[in-house]
Amino acid sequence: MANVKSIIVRLINSTAFLAILYGSYLLILLSLPYIHFEPNVEFLGTKQLIYHIDLWRVSFYIHVFSSPIVILSGLFQFSRWILKRYPKLHRGLGYTYVVTVLLVTGPSALVMSFYANGGRVSQTSFVLLSFFWIITTLMAFIKIKKGDFLSHTKWNIRSYALTLSAVTLRFYAYLFDVFEVQMGPKETYILLAYLSWIPNLIIAQFLIWGGYPKYLLKKIDLKN
Repeated sequence: MANVKSIIVRLINSTAFLAILYGSYLLILLSLPYIHFEPNVEFLGTKQLIYHIDLWRVSFYIHVFSSPIVILSGLFQFSRWILKRYPKLHRGLGYTYVVTVLLVTGPSALVMSFYANGGRVSQTSFVLLSFFWIITTLMAFIKIKKGDFLSHTKWNIRSYALTLSAVTLRFYAYLFDVFEVQMGPKETYILLAYLSWIPNLIIAQFLIWGGYPKYLLKKIDLKN
C-alpha cells in the first residue's frame, strides 16, 4: 500500500513539474515581443496612459524579463533528484531565486501593482500578492539560514505558489475565453487578479498539511 501511495505521489509530482515547465515555456514566449521595447506591443497597448512614467516602464521590463528566471530557478528547487544528487546546484538555484525575487522581480511587481488595470480593487489584489510574495520568500531564506529545513520548505512552497500567479492568471484568462464567460472587461480583470494567487496559496497550504515538505526531504542528506 505504501508503495502504491509513493508511486501516486511521484506521478502527481512529475505531472505538476512538467505542467509548470510547459507554463514557464509559454511565459517566455509571451515575453519575447517586448525585447524590442516598442510601446504598443501586446499588453502595453492597454497601458498607453502610463507608459511615459519612467518608474512604471522600467519596472515592467525588469519584471517581464526576470520572471522566467524566478519561475525556472524556483521550479527546480522542488526536484528531489537535484536535491539528493546535486545539493550545490540546489543551493545555487535557491540563491538565484531568493535574490531575484527580493531585489528584482518582487519590487518591480510591487511598483506595477499600483498601476494595475481594473482600478483600486485589482490594484489592492496585486499589492497584496507582491507583499506576500516578498514576505514568504524572505521567510524561506531566514529559515534556511537557521538550518530549519522543514520550515524553509514550507515557506518556499508558499512563495513558489505565489510565483506561479503569473502562469495561473493567464491560464484562467484562457479558460474565460474558452468558456466565453460573459463579464465586462473590468470585472473580468478584477476576478482574474484574485484568482491568480489566492487558490494557489490555498493549494500550497493543503500540500503542506498533506506532508509534501516531508516527502521532498525524505532520505535527503541535509548536511551536504
